[in-house]
Amino acid sequence: MSIETDRDAGSPPKNRRWWRILLFSLLALSLGGCISCAVFHKGPYAKPEPLPPAKILDMHVHTAGVGAGGSGCLVSKKMRNSYKFDIYLESFWTSRKELEEKGDAIVLRKISERLAQSEHVGAAIILALDGVMNEQGELDAERTEVHVPNEFVAKETARYTNLLWGASVNPKRKDALQRLQWAKENGAKLVKWIPSIMYFDPSDEAFRPFYEKLIELRLPLLTHAGMENSFTHARNELCDPQRLHLPLKMGVTVIVAHIASTGSNEGERDIERLARMMNQYTNLYSEISSLTQINKPGYMKDAITRPEWRGRLLYGSDFPLINTALVSPYFYPIGVQVRVS
Repeated sequence: MSIETDRDAGSPPKNRRWWRILLFSLLALSLGGCISCAVFHKGPYAKPEPLPPAKILDMHVHTAGVGAGGSGCLVSKKMRNSYKFDIYLESFWTSRKELEEKGDAIVLRKISERLAQSEHVGAAIILALDGVMNEQGELDAERTEVHVPNEFVAKETARYTNLLWGASVNPKRKDALQRLQWAKENGAKLVKWIPSIMYFDPSDEAFRPFYEKLIELRLPLLTHAGMENSFTHARNELCDPQRLHLPLKMGVTVIVAHIASTGSNEGERDIERLARMMNQYTNLYSEISSLTQINKPGYMKDAITRPEWRGRLLYGSDFPLINTALVSPYFYPIGVQVRVS
């Protein structure tokens, strides 16, 4: 028999206490940001320019699912039990119950419908996400945290005029080259990597045939660089931008996500390691997704003002992260209007 003490009876559940701590922390950060901007901000980072008349493309949008409706999507048990999982589902405007009842494809329908209401963004590239490979070059479901199959994303984006798709192929797959060919033939616009959770080193010489195939098919490589905090585990050293010299020297068009924000390797910030490479390779680009998050202060200013990125930046939102409490206009009380070139 257990006896509930007054202290226990008056205490909120652990998950509620965690949410209160998170809420108060975000409020404190927001207030601190407002005060800092009011005291130190001297105006826009760059001279404001009007947006182009044509709607722009968001080239960094995620989807996910639990395998409902035959999607083939996978989310690890550890990820499902993480507090992050329900936050992501809410950011997709859905829930576990709705996915189970209507299938994972409901997420793409919701993205298309919301995108149609956008004033400035006309289309989005929905990204597949490959998993970890075993020694036989096959999907290792036990070690994979999130898997979004190419076939699912290609099929569902084809239903909407404002959705395109990006493939994801782990270069350690035994049939990686065939998968690249299939992706190109089925309309993929690029190939997406997160090496730190897919567990491979982009500098591995064994991947030369993979890079040659990317060049042959004229498929750009969009790869994460910097620290990865969206998942429950990551080998962040694998997302060191310096590991990308091999594909760049071979001639692959490489887009480094997030200007390699937040990470560091060998005692140096990843953004600095990437900046040197921007001066070295004309086939290297970057993009601004996630830079409006409150945990990445200062990086948007770097992207806008540093000469290394001039004319080499693409627009991406990193949805659904942009639809969470990490991003809010209240963190930026003095607006910054820029033209992304």
